[in-house]
Amino acid sequence: MPISATAKNTGVSVKKLMPILDLVRGKNVQDAMDTLEFLPSPAAALVARVVKSAASNAEEEIFARPADLTITRIYANEGPRLKRFRARARGRATRIIKRSSHVTVVVDENEEL
Repeated sequence: MPISATAKNTGVSVKKLMPILDLVRGKNVQDAMDTLEFLPSPAAALVARVVKSAASNAEEEIFARPADLTITRIYANEGPRLKRFRARARGRATRIIKRSSHVTVVVDENEEL
């Protein structure tokens, strides 16, 4: 039974999250947490938090150990954009768009052969 966790309105753009998500997609939860722990990006800590939450949800709902869980789906969708401006020369202004995202992690038990 798939169990999910979502982090909404994160302060990181989808473009910055995608390489990190590609690293852990399809991995065991323990291996994914080990990988994310040593990545230098602040976005890796955010993804690790969501993976840990999904594993905790699975532990509560289906009594599965984190060692028995695999990340079946992990993706980031665009969140709301914050529009700001930066003052420029001669009384002008340029638009700054601060992008955000929603991160979703779906875990499921490993298939026993």
